[in-house]
Amino acid sequence: MKLRIGLGFDVHPLQAGHDLWLGGIKLPSEKGAVGHSDADVLIHALCDALLGAANLRDIGFHFSNKDPQWKGKGSKHFLKEVTRMLFQKGWKVENVDCTLTLENPKINPHIPEMKKVLAPLMNISEEDISIKATTNEKLGYVGREEGVNALAVALISKM
Repeated sequence: MKLRIGLGFDVHPLQAGHDLWLGGIKLPSEKGAVGHSDADVLIHALCDALLGAANLRDIGFHFSNKDPQWKGKGSKHFLKEVTRMLFQKGWKVENVDCTLTLENPKINPHIPEMKKVLAPLMNISEEDISIKATTNEKLGYVGREEGVNALAVALISKM
């Protein structure tokens, strides 16, 4: 069996008056991520990890933030499409491991719902998804609550 790993990272600014979408769900928050799509950094990092593992470039190549058709688009669409692209090339998602970095809101209570949303989009079990969250200990743009970022690692196998 052939295995490959990929790494993805994404960052978006936070601003009052915007929704906060993380892991495919809308979280209660005073600030939300700003971007061309729904700015779901967790899904964007996952897409980049999967695309990178399959050597299929990155999310910006496939879903450019210059293209008006993606304006305001839900990132779940991107993840489902990336999974389809991998399948077409003979790849299957084995597991993913993700870390969110933000000060607020607390993520832990929302992880089960995120896994429930993400699993079918990647055709994997919820057990094959790890999501963790940390703060930046009040340091930098994350610590000042000016931004949120996510890191993801994905393992794929040739079918």
